[in-house]
Amino acid sequence: MTEPADTPPEDSDHRLILSNRVLDTQVFSTTGEKIGHVYDLSIERVSGRVIYVVMSFGGFLGIGEKFHPIPWSLLDYDPERGGYVVPLDRATLLAAPHYDRYELAELGGPSHINYGEQIFGYYGPYGSVPYW
Repeated sequence: MTEPADTPPEDSDHRLILSNRVLDTQVFSTTGEKIGHVYDLSIERVSGRVIYVVMSFGGFLGIGEKFHPIPWSLLDYDPERGGYVVPLDRATLLAAPHYDRYELAELGGPSHINYGEQIFGYYGPYGSVPYW
């Protein structure tokens, strides 16, 4: 019998995941502090690779909201926590490059390398390398 699409598979070593199961997944620091959740994914159109996880911090009802693209390569899934772990604390993440809703729409546009240089430049010391 096939499971409904919104039911997680029982098998913990399931290799693929649907994007709707990633969105809203909690993100933790290595110390276990809950630092946010996945707001969206940025996917390279041609290869299909996930480049960034977009986290949202601050704001109220969409006003003042800032979006933080984090290189996907920095996230590790922790089945015990049921979420992703990043080698960052809240302060480091809050100081990272962030964008408003309109700037976020340009993230993959013609100036994507400029955005990428800012993002990967910041996260480089944590082991992230540019995707291009």
